[in-house]
Amino acid sequence: MEIFMEYQEFLDYIYQRHSGNVKLGLERMLSILEAMDSPNKKLKGIHLAGTNGKGSTAAMCEAISLQYGMKTGLNTSPHLVDYRERIRLNGKNIKLNELISTYKKWESVLKENEASFFEITTSMAFDIFHSNNIDNAIFEVGLGGRLDGTNPFESTVTVITTISYDHTKSLGNSIEKIAFEKAGIIKTNTPVVLGKIPAEATKVIRQRAKELNAPVLEYGKDFSISNIEINDSRTSFDYHSLQLDMENVVVNLLGKHQAFNTAIAITAFNIFLQKTGRRLDKQKIYKALIHVNWQGRMQIISQKPTVIIDGAHNEEGIKALKNNLLDLFPNKKIYFVLAILRDKKLETIIKDICSVSHKIYITKNKSNRAAEIEDQAKFVKLYNKPYEVYEDVISAVKKAITDANKNDIVMISGSLYTISEVLKEKALIIKK
Repeated sequence: MEIFMEYQEFLDYIYQRHSGNVKLGLERMLSILEAMDSPNKKLKGIHLAGTNGKGSTAAMCEAISLQYGMKTGLNTSPHLVDYRERIRLNGKNIKLNELISTYKKWESVLKENEASFFEITTSMAFDIFHSNNIDNAIFEVGLGGRLDGTNPFESTVTVITTISYDHTKSLGNSIEKIAFEKAGIIKTNTPVVLGKIPAEATKVIRQRAKELNAPVLEYGKDFSISNIEINDSRTSFDYHSLQLDMENVVVNLLGKHQAFNTAIAITAFNIFLQKTGRRLDKQKIYKALIHVNWQGRMQIISQKPTVIIDGAHNEEGIKALKNNLLDLFPNKKIYFVLAILRDKKLETIIKDICSVSHKIYITKNKSNRAAEIEDQAKFVKLYNKPYEVYEDVISAVKKAITDANKNDIVMISGSLYTISEVLKEKALIIKK
């Protein structure tokens, strides 16, 4: 392979060669990792699955880990603006030269195994974290868990944040089937932290954990939160568990759901400390959580009007977004820019969006899974909301900002692809 001088050239190269090889299953991943001398078995860290919240929770674990002075690796997906977001070392995106040199090192192995784009990224993350002597490797599941490319990680702590309907074609059309897939990341004797999860899902997960002798810590039984408060810059709450109580925990991410995510992160990280022989320091946790590095989740990108982006993309996520908007801006007009993927439950999602919106701007993002404008519009019409349609996200955002007064809210959501497009053009969009 030639030496790549530019980031985009490298990215185009691996997309073109490997983006069509998607296939659920672990055979290729296991073969690649074995050729790499099994870095997945030599790392300590936290492995996170869940329908929603796993990315935010992973970023919180990263922030706490860095505050403790640990060498920290974070592997997440998808990226919003820069592919290198998927592999972070000590809170920063992987450097391009290290990314390219790692690919070159294993290119023949990846080709032999006909690796998918996701398998390439994940296997490189394992190798990079091991070669950098990472103390805490944090992996976010890409899809499901049981057959996901991150599954071979022999983690120190397992986390399942939430269980709800999403990716039903791949994961199943019932909560129990989805829970079974998520529970596939549980490892023998490895503690499992569960967020607010339906009883039928919890039963499936606990059964799997019992089979593997994995202790379970469950929200509402082993840890909980109270006194949640949110404003337009932070979320605060009190945390309670048998081992730890913390009052007025403040995280710089917005929404009640982020309070629950933070509680999961605190619980998981405390277990990680115990399993790795480190002492708890509450002040380090407090300090870390006000500096979490996580874009695109109730993120305010401009003022007058207040322009917010959020990656909510399924029923559970949009319902949380709706509730956050009601809590934060009960008396303000909300101009909602909407672009969803077609494999979501459009009617349910759009009903919630219409319930809080003054006007809706329907558009289509650049994903090949994007819902058609007319398919979104037919559900908006059911609720008699004023709406306009635009062929692209940026045009819709610009019009919403023009229509809104300085005290109004412009909300952009429906897909991570949608907010990715906004972040890439942020300077152009908010130009006065």
